[in-house]
Amino acid sequence: MNKRLAAERHGHRSEMLAAWALRLKGYRILASRQKTKLGEIDMVALPLFGPVCFIEVKARGDLVAAALSVGQGQRTRIARAANLYLASRPHPMARGARFDTIAIAPGRWPRHHADAWRADDIQEGRA
Repeated sequence: MNKRLAAERHGHRSEMLAAWALRLKGYRILASRQKTKLGEIDMVALPLFGPVCFIEVKARGDLVAAALSVGQGQRTRIARAANLYLASRPHPMARGARFDTIAIAPGRWPRHHADAWRADDIQEGRA
C-alpha cells in the first residue's frame, strides 16, 4: 500500500474516532469531510446547546503535537469554508459558530479543544 493511501485510511479512522467521541458528549454530526470550493472541513457538529462547531481533526504521535498542528493558513482556509457552509444553510447560523480541534494520538482518548481559535483572530492576525 502506498503512503498516500495509508495516510488517507489513517485520516478516515481518526475522523471516525473523533465523531464517536463527540457523539458520546451529546453532539450531533451534521457533516463529515464537507467540501467547499474554498477547502474541506473535517467535521461540522452541533452540541446540545451552543454554536455550530467546525472541527479540524489532527492525528499525531502525541496529543500536544496534534493540538498544535493547525497552522494559521489552515485556520484561514477552514474559516472561509465555514462561511460558505453557513451561507448555504442559514438555519443553524442563528446559534453562531466556533472552531474546534480534536487531537488524536495512539493509545489515547481523543482530546476535544472547544473554541480553539476564532475567525476574528485570523482576520486581525492574532492566530
